[in-house]
Amino acid sequence: MEVQDQESLGRWDGLGSRDAISRTEAMENIHQLVMKKVEAIRPIPSPALSPQASGNPPNSDLNDTLAHLLMLSKRCPFEDVRERCSRLLQAVQDLGVRIPRPLGNGPSRFIPEKEILKVSKVDTRTQSIFEDAFAALGRLDNISVVMGFHPQYLESFLRTQHYLLQMDGPLSLHYRHYIGIMAAARHQCSYLVNLHVNDFLQVGGDPKWLNGLDEAPQKLQQLGELNKILAHRPWLLTKEHIERLLKAEEHSWSLAELIHAVVLLTHYHSLASFTFGCGITPEIHCDGGHTFRPPSLSQYCVCDIANGNGHANHHDDQLGNQEMCGEVEVLMERMKQLQECRDDEEASQEEMATRFEREKTESMLVVTAEDDECAPSRDISRHFEDPSYGYKDFSRRGEHVPTFRVQDYSWEDHGFSLVNRLYPDVGQMAIWNYIHCMFGIRYDDYDYGEINQLLDRSFKIYIKTMVCSPEKTTKRMYESFWRQFQHSEKVHVNLLLMEARMQAELLYALRAITRYMT
Repeated sequence: MEVQDQESLGRWDGLGSRDAISRTEAMENIHQLVMKKVEAIRPIPSPALSPQASGNPPNSDLNDTLAHLLMLSKRCPFEDVRERCSRLLQAVQDLGVRIPRPLGNGPSRFIPEKEILKVSKVDTRTQSIFEDAFAALGRLDNISVVMGFHPQYLESFLRTQHYLLQMDGPLSLHYRHYIGIMAAARHQCSYLVNLHVNDFLQVGGDPKWLNGLDEAPQKLQQLGELNKILAHRPWLLTKEHIERLLKAEEHSWSLAELIHAVVLLTHYHSLASFTFGCGITPEIHCDGGHTFRPPSLSQYCVCDIANGNGHANHHDDQLGNQEMCGEVEVLMERMKQLQECRDDEEASQEEMATRFEREKTESMLVVTAEDDECAPSRDISRHFEDPSYGYKDFSRRGEHVPTFRVQDYSWEDHGFSLVNRLYPDVGQMAIWNYIHCMFGIRYDDYDYGEINQLLDRSFKIYIKTMVCSPEKTTKRMYESFWRQFQHSEKVHVNLLLMEARMQAELLYALRAITRYMT
């Protein structure tokens, strides 16, 4: 887009104002600019030459603008902006220009759009958070919309992300977004990659770096090994890995920079888990979120069919409802029985350790759906090295990896203080809940025997897939666990899994840094 056009649009900033008059003025400017672009392409090309959804079509800057208007007509938290954008798109279409349409049905492939959107309509706090986010970023992304089920968490999440990406810190802004791209690419999360490619360019990042990791500075390339191990097998991280980064002569990382990078890597690895676990769809204005082609006869997306997602929603399945009748009551009864047993007798430390080892072994028997090697697409794999490297069970037969006892190195006593010292305040913003023994981390005071009693196999498969191989998560898997629970409760589960994963990675990374320092 030409510089003067970009300035005319004002980066769409005025549309985020809480003042209705300012929004109206901004919308008028955009209206005039769009109509000027439309006039410039007359006569309208024949259908055979009309803009398509891929490649570099003629008038691509107009297409970008129309795609942005489409996004605003669906996602802007201000109703007046949504309506004006819809009217402007209609006016453009009336002049014979093909306008885009959304490819998906809402922010998630797993959750009906009406379920998500009704939250902000009835919850004034959620609506207010959405407006603040839109004003700050010029967009309301699909992750935030889905997290809107839990406004208190969303508020904290957005504050954390703002701190990590925009506030003063050891790393430059373009380095932060590039590290986000590297981390998301490790799990083939094109949604997050596309989001941060746009942000990377907006803060002045060098477009050449986006050709592949080998085009980025040597300093960032050296982060590739840490990215790989943290994403898939964090227990293998050693102080030697840390030393190589801190003593790389002119390409060395400082301790503060490395802490910042570690927090970004773990944040985006776990956010990739949430993205896949909730079936987050591409942003409407990004690649894969819209098309200029007319609707086809079939409403199924090819990727949905390939992933087994083109099936009727189990929540509307009468037979499924009969099968899951009383599911919540059964779970509540099990929890009650466990509490009574806990009150009656306390297991010995030896028995607790045995139960942990048993659960760790059984977790290896839980295979993710389609548990085979999955080669990432070239578009994503350019941002990281060694694409065949993936999650392997913490301690496979014939191998011995020492269990990480949280009493020896805990977040509260060790990790939090280290992060807070080298990268102040970010430690306070992390929310931690529980840790999976799939990462080999053990709490001495937790009875791992409870896991088998409370979590059925379908839920375990979902957890392991989402945490360890999130790109393999399917709609069928999402629907197969806790089928009587509401979508908001399943999103809550996904938030717990995301935070648990992040804390697991952070503990291993910070332990390695601590060992290097001592």
